[in-house]
Amino acid sequence: MRVLILGGDGFCGWPTALHLSARGCEIGIVDNLSRRDIDAELGVQSLTPIEPLGARIEAWREIGGETIDYFPLTLGRDYDELLALIGEWRPDAVVHFAEQRAAPYSMKSSKHKRYTVRNNVCATHDVLAAIVESERDVHLVHLGTMGVYGYGATAGAIPEGYLKVMIESDGVLVEREILHPVSPGSIYHLTKTQDQLLFQFYAKNDSLRITDLHQGIVWGCQTEETRADPRLVNRFDYDGDYGTVLNRFLIQAAVGHPLTIHGSGGQTRAFINIQDTVRCVALALSRPPQAGERVKILNQMTECWRVRDLGGMVARLTGAAVEFVANPRNEASENELAACNQTLIGLGLEPITLEAGLMTDIVEIARAHADRADLSKIPSAATWNAERAAVLAADSAEERLRAV
Repeated sequence: MRVLILGGDGFCGWPTALHLSARGCEIGIVDNLSRRDIDAELGVQSLTPIEPLGARIEAWREIGGETIDYFPLTLGRDYDELLALIGEWRPDAVVHFAEQRAAPYSMKSSKHKRYTVRNNVCATHDVLAAIVESERDVHLVHLGTMGVYGYGATAGAIPEGYLKVMIESDGVLVEREILHPVSPGSIYHLTKTQDQLLFQFYAKNDSLRITDLHQGIVWGCQTEETRADPRLVNRFDYDGDYGTVLNRFLIQAAVGHPLTIHGSGGQTRAFINIQDTVRCVALALSRPPQAGERVKILNQMTECWRVRDLGGMVARLTGAAVEFVANPRNEASENELAACNQTLIGLGLEPITLEAGLMTDIVEIARAHADRADLSKIPSAATWNAERAAVLAADSAEERLRAV
């Protein structure tokens, strides 16, 4: 199978490229290296030292991996080049990771909001339009997010994409299946809901074969393939814009800083290990929908945790203290979350769980590279609105007074 991976230099894209290559797929990577540019903008670096993409690809070839092609394109801008690439490289599948993926980054300013919408929505639409214009039968696999559903009250477990409802028509109740209602909590999440509508249109209008993976928060940074050589190591983001809550806790623990829990810590989130992420993509590629079928939506998550319970687990594992701080996000202080993930389980996914004690490897990575961490970058500098900004400013002022 020939697989074109959009955003293949990124946190999920790179290990996916190696995982599929190791299993016999021919891999091409499309990336404009914008994630590296964002590191420069934010003045932060991955906790793990990341080689240039060319050196990563060469390292994979040297240790016995297959050749990986690289195409430096900007999706959403270089449409003609993308169209030509699909026609000439002839992929069987396209895996789409090429979107700005951080909610806090998308909320930093109007500039960042506009960039996220322009980058994400235009990139997705150009990919869909190019597949249609190429007249090739390409299976598109997209990495979405569980965050499209929001983190409010839900009636039972969130189904995989579609919800059965009863609609009254001329006094008669008719059963229908609709896209599950969305409630995006950031501009980033909003762009993913826009993606859903684009996918629905192109599947209906042009019979495109599309799988949308609604992924939970990823933990861990290494896979079987990235561990094979230090030059292949994956990103470990810990900063307030791109670092996931677990990575932030782990680097704080590694340097002896209290684990900072936003608000009450009652926010419930879905999680998945990075090794399971690459397995899920491979499983999705192995079971594509048929032309004319509706978009296949899978909940790509393995477990749900409250943030304060997650903090407690890390504290017990590392001996770190816990500190509750003001929440920069505009969200409920407590929420329940449950989601169905039976499709991927039925395809053979055997989840790696946090409770199984498999956090040990990322604890060791955090400790080994703690000297590369800039602690000033750990707090989130992005606030969701003026009200949250005022709350954080008051909280900081109170902390300064206590210090005096």
